[in-house]
Amino acid sequence: MVVLSEISEASSSPSSTFGHSSPAHVHSSSSDDHRYDVFLSFRGVDTRRSFTDHLHKALIDANIETFLDDEEIETGEDLKPELESAIKASRASIIVLSKNYATSTWCLDELVLILEKRMTSNHIVIPIFYHVEPTHVRKQQGSFGDAMAKHKQTMEAETNENKRSQLAQKMDRWIKALTEVANLKGNDVNGRLETEFIEEIVKDIYRRVHLPLRSAQPQPLLIGMDYSIDFITSWLKDGSSHMANILSISGMGGIGKTSLAKHVYELHCREFHKSSYMEDISRRCNGKYNGLLDIQKQLCSDISKASSIEVYRVSEYTSKIENVVARKRVFLVLDDIDSSDQLDALLGSKGFHPGSKIIVTTKDTCLTERCRLFKTNIKPKHTTYSLHGLHEIESRQLLCFHAFMYNHHKGDYEEVLDKLVKYCQGHPLALEVLGKSLYNQDVAYWEGFIEGLKKETSSCINNVLRMSFDSLPSKNDRDLFKHIACFFVGIDRDVAETILEACDIKTRPGITNLINRCLLSVGWNNEFKMHQLVQEMGRFIVREESLDKPWKRSLIWCHEESFKVLKRKKGKGNLLGLALDMRMLEKEKLGASFELKMDALSNMDGLMLLQLNYVQMNGSYENFPRELRGLCMHGFPLKSIPLDLPMENLVALDLSYRNIESFVGCDSNPQRLEKRQKLDVSCLKEKRLLGSLKILNLSFCKQLRSLGDFDQLPALKRLIVRNCTSLLEVSESIKQCVELFLIDLSYCNNLEKLPIIRGMLKKVKIVLLDGCNLGESKIENREMDSPEMCINRRTSSSTFVGAIPSDLKSFAMSLPRSLVTLSLANNNLSIESFPMDFSCLSMLKHLYLDSNPIVSMPNCVRTLPRIEKLSMENCTKLKLVEYPPHTLRELRLYSSHQGPHVKKIVYDPKMSPLVLLIHQGYSIPRLYELEGMIKIQAMLDVEEKVLRSLGWTNIGFLNDRSVGIKASESEIRMFYEFGIFSMEYEAEEMPSWFRHRSAGPSISFTILSSSPNNLRGLNFCSVHTFKNPFECVLYDNHFPPMPMIIIHNITKNHMWIYERYPERRLGEKWVMLSHWMFGMNEMEGGDHVTITVTPPYVEVTKECGVSLVYDDGEEEDALGYYKSWNHIIGGDLSPFQTTTGEYILNNLLFSMSAISLSPYHRKFVPDGPDYQVPKQPPWFRAFSQRNPGTIGSAREVTL
Repeated sequence: MVVLSEISEASSSPSSTFGHSSPAHVHSSSSDDHRYDVFLSFRGVDTRRSFTDHLHKALIDANIETFLDDEEIETGEDLKPELESAIKASRASIIVLSKNYATSTWCLDELVLILEKRMTSNHIVIPIFYHVEPTHVRKQQGSFGDAMAKHKQTMEAETNENKRSQLAQKMDRWIKALTEVANLKGNDVNGRLETEFIEEIVKDIYRRVHLPLRSAQPQPLLIGMDYSIDFITSWLKDGSSHMANILSISGMGGIGKTSLAKHVYELHCREFHKSSYMEDISRRCNGKYNGLLDIQKQLCSDISKASSIEVYRVSEYTSKIENVVARKRVFLVLDDIDSSDQLDALLGSKGFHPGSKIIVTTKDTCLTERCRLFKTNIKPKHTTYSLHGLHEIESRQLLCFHAFMYNHHKGDYEEVLDKLVKYCQGHPLALEVLGKSLYNQDVAYWEGFIEGLKKETSSCINNVLRMSFDSLPSKNDRDLFKHIACFFVGIDRDVAETILEACDIKTRPGITNLINRCLLSVGWNNEFKMHQLVQEMGRFIVREESLDKPWKRSLIWCHEESFKVLKRKKGKGNLLGLALDMRMLEKEKLGASFELKMDALSNMDGLMLLQLNYVQMNGSYENFPRELRGLCMHGFPLKSIPLDLPMENLVALDLSYRNIESFVGCDSNPQRLEKRQKLDVSCLKEKRLLGSLKILNLSFCKQLRSLGDFDQLPALKRLIVRNCTSLLEVSESIKQCVELFLIDLSYCNNLEKLPIIRGMLKKVKIVLLDGCNLGESKIENREMDSPEMCINRRTSSSTFVGAIPSDLKSFAMSLPRSLVTLSLANNNLSIESFPMDFSCLSMLKHLYLDSNPIVSMPNCVRTLPRIEKLSMENCTKLKLVEYPPHTLRELRLYSSHQGPHVKKIVYDPKMSPLVLLIHQGYSIPRLYELEGMIKIQAMLDVEEKVLRSLGWTNIGFLNDRSVGIKASESEIRMFYEFGIFSMEYEAEEMPSWFRHRSAGPSISFTILSSSPNNLRGLNFCSVHTFKNPFECVLYDNHFPPMPMIIIHNITKNHMWIYERYPERRLGEKWVMLSHWMFGMNEMEGGDHVTITVTPPYVEVTKECGVSLVYDDGEEEDALGYYKSWNHIIGGDLSPFQTTTGEYILNNLLFSMSAISLSPYHRKFVPDGPDYQVPKQPPWFRAFSQRNPGTIGSAREVTL
């Protein structure tokens, strides 16, 4: 049975419960609305010249803007307007409740107004019981009782009836306000030292009031830093650890580490016993003989009392520091650390007082944990945070600030701004330096300046970035950095490592060192990534080897310089790498067509890396350098490999986009053999010309028909033959490549013959067969022991589409047992094409079935015992995903086509958390269920017991569901997500059982404390209509695109912003009804709650109402299945959290890389950055582990 709550009618007192109220804003729209941080309410005769004066001074010294009324004598009966305005313009109020506080009618009026503001906003109230008992305040006893008795006498003595009535109402509000303030968590000064007590109050205010960024760093330095500031602030406030916490902020030079750390320090340093900010440590240590000793001296001075004893050794100062930090809770910022010795000297090894916080900024991400403090038995808790630069919008703001002195630009500068923002790639120092250089300059100057940057980076920026390069520990690491900067950015890491190792450069430790110093990163696709400014710095270091004579450098990456060196035959033995792509040169600079003379390479004895793309060559290939390890020749016109090309040392050969017809001498068709040029196979075998080759790329060779003689490639690891549309066969000799790791035959869509490689190739991990039209092929296994498998292409392919499940199984059985990744994307495979069993691929972890016409997840996927990633992106016919494997960690269902395609996903209750990428869009099917995320069903199909549990009774069209149902009513759907049930239906007014209503979009109330039943949930209802068309604008981003309901529990400081899918409007007026499941942790008696509905800009909310639903415990829980979902209120809402206790409930966030706060969110969430990027993708788990017994009891609705 469900009991609907009775919410008391409201009086005007903020402590009462009420149902009828004027609309209330949950938050102010902007932090700028607050002129003061704190309003001080106090009785002057008691504390003005003592406690309150000391408290006021401490607040001002802490840079907390505080209002204090300086008038001694009260004039008039009513509160002064300036006091009322000051309360409304303050973030918090401190109420000093002293002996004579209640004798002042002004004090009592201030108290009422303060508590009213607390009811309707996040106004913070801190009561201080200054030598009075909280009980005396609550029950109006002692001096408070005497004061109220005198006020009562004054009221009774009043002869004017109207005035007496007004005084009586005031007294009622005063009494309730005194009772309420005494019930709040307060601070009692009795038995305390007032100085320590005041210090605690100031720290409490600092923690609870979000101060605007006016006190620390200048605003330009903090553009784009909001999320980082919030993250570090949250880390500082986390008191869960019983040991010291260290935060390492890492990033390349100039990325903003110092500005961020300094700002956070100035915001929070007063919250600790002692604090110290040590700036620019590496420069101070390296620039002076006893620099480290000076830094230690400064640190000791900041955190301990001055000592007359002089210390002259680093080890002695370290002992002093260790003794201090063991006894006091300290906050230290150590800026720009570049060695573990510095940390050892400043932190010691004996540990810190619990609750201490240390921030280290460094260019080396792994440096902190190399210090002695982490080699002790009790290690501090360590958190890392990386800065990666600004987003494009923030970059433009910072650049414009320095170039124009404001955050936007003039219209004429759009194009040059785009170029400069792209060049800087979010680097704050570069944006600042270049912006200042361009201040007050015209567009023409900007264009010339940008052209100059292509030749030379600003020395100021280069010097900062170069510090990381100079700190590299070995010549090997510096050479590695230069090679990557010149040739390997954007190249697969494994490929690059293979080539660089062959060039005698040690990559394993070196790459780690580069990554740790923020000089290099690895992208999602395993490719090397490097910030453009860092890459230019690396190339500039190479250019410094010889500024005017490029042939004297070790590496030449500039195509124009390479062209000149080859044309003039200037290359010498010092040259290690050269790149030339003729397409990158301006034709007008070439003059006559260029033909490379082979003897131009004859003196380059040391050359190991060579790129000659689309270059016409003339002469003997005997002059090619014999030490080559990597050779790339795109667009080479010959049809076969020249016999005299020295290749015995090659480890990587890229002949993509060539006219080559055959790679080495192989082809089963003698007629074709006679028609084309080929290698002398006997010569090839004798010399083993390709015996070292590990990587072979023949992609986009449109004339290539066959691949064979793989016995000449014993070291081959990667075979890449993409988009070779004439390729017919791959020889069975591929089984001789026992080191083979990857085979990529994607979009070779005319293949007729592939070998069975199951038994021989035991190291193959990746097979990519995208776009090979396997669904249009008849795969036949000639014999189980046959050495090859054929794909016989039919002329009428449509006859065989989707009719060959057993053959695909044979195909799978031909693949290596070692296979980890298999891609069958874009192969026109229907669901019937797949066998029931894929267990032969027992090691498979990643399966890609993208862009295939499957309607459901193939059953064979469940037979893969180790599958972790399944991708079915852009499968436009996919409707059902049922029971994906327990081992799955990532499920990709995203579609680039408009609207959702998957209508139902069903999970096993034992599923593990996974990353779920799915696109739902705004247009959704009539019936729709993504289990654990959203369920949509026809209202007429919802069970009666569920409706009773929701408290949904006496709803017109549901009263008699057996007769008289209109077509429009049969289409009404119930949505369930986040623990919220909702529906919209055409009606003039809300159900009659909503007794507590408010005109407009908001309602506020207090939950009664007297009910004996458990709170089950809350029903909220609102009536909507369209605005007058003349009142509507085309678009207003202060309104959401979909209905938005905001429930704010002011008492518990929880807020849920629910963004509901919009539905087609059937009439001029409609009702939106929702039920929110809450538990004791979210709602309970005594909580102050505000509910606001924000419709799209073309709609208006006429009325809203609320009703609480209680459970008497007599009935079976019909909502058990719904409660078993994991991502509901009271469950795991971490993917939707913006700041502590605030959640944006929109399932699209599961597939988004960040939470974006729009202007319509800012009405309710004024704090925090606009763009919040989580440290890791949100994990999705359909069912909670809290109550597994209820799972699976309500799956009767099918689609």
